[in-house]
Amino acid sequence: MDGGEVDQAVTEMVRTLTPHVSRDWREHRAGTLEWSCWTTAVHVAHDLLAYAGQVAARPTDAYLPFDLVVRDDAAPRDVLAVVTACGRLLSDAVGAADPATRGWHWGATDPGGFAALGVNETLVHTWDITQGLGIDWRPPAELCAAVLARLFPQAPAGDPVDVLLWCTGRAELAGHPRVTSWVLKAAVD
Repeated sequence: MDGGEVDQAVTEMVRTLTPHVSRDWREHRAGTLEWSCWTTAVHVAHDLLAYAGQVAARPTDAYLPFDLVVRDDAAPRDVLAVVTACGRLLSDAVGAADPATRGWHWGATDPGGFAALGVNETLVHTWDITQGLGIDWRPPAELCAAVLARLFPQAPAGDPVDVLLWCTGRAELAGHPRVTSWVLKAAVD
């Protein structure tokens, strides 16, 4: 996967949630998560930034010791702007990196793996937020298929949206037990 797909996922998140920025995202739990919709959106921004840092710094054995802090008074519109900024940082880092570059995500991970991680986080947490806010939305099938191919190579066949939601414990999938924990295969070495 590449930075263009990160941009697509973030654009889709912002497009989907912007009409709902006047709502109090702190009052709604994000789907089945323990987090509010606001906290979940901040988490997306944090992960996008963390992945960008891993691609840029290329650590070999751990995540960089930094965190994103979004001010408590940030409105949902502002949080989406932070998500957009962090998404662009990841997209740019992935785009500028040599494909042979490796950073750490539970093993040596290439730029495409970090792009896939960013797209996955953005899609599944947008799903969580839409569930919490009562928005009828499904992630784009082509992005889900790309995430499944890169991060869940053993996923069963089926509609890529349904399979990704199942792989990440968010939905039932006919003929398969409910997933309660999962491992993303981002590392290549």
